[in-house]
Amino acid sequence: MKASQFQKDLLDIQGHMMHFALMLTANKEDARDLLQDTTLKVLDNQDKFIDNVNFKGWVLTVMRNLFINNYHKVVRMQTVVEQGVDVYNLSIVSDSDVNSPDTSSDLQEINAAIEQLNREHRIPFTLYLSGYQYNEIAEKMHLPLGTVKSRIFFARQELQKVLKDFRN
Repeated sequence: MKASQFQKDLLDIQGHMMHFALMLTANKEDARDLLQDTTLKVLDNQDKFIDNVNFKGWVLTVMRNLFINNYHKVVRMQTVVEQGVDVYNLSIVSDSDVNSPDTSSDLQEINAAIEQLNREHRIPFTLYLSGYQYNEIAEKMHLPLGTVKSRIFFARQELQKVLKDFRN
């Protein structure tokens, strides 16, 4: 893909990127920062983009990974250990168990539940999770908008049943 076309495509999806950034951060200022960081990262890594890959999906994946990496960085920076404390016998209580083995197995369980959805529900649901809007999914799948909304709704219902014993 030519550099000018790459930049044009990137500009064309800025609205989608902002929407996804707002979903991730739930804060307009943080979303703007994430959008800017993602745009710079994508431009810096333009040579790594493969033409036959979904451009929007690739960019939103970069954004999601940046968000996750920034979150982990903030958590690490907020972890303070006092001088003279026995680090090996430290009892750490955390508000967030993002790095815990339980979280990893929880994510595996959720991903397995999503994979068990029938194809008709799984595809629009995973597209929605990837940041696509209903109308984009409808366009991409050549389906009416109402059908896409219904399939995502039914996917959520099915996941709620399958994961009903899931702990918070």
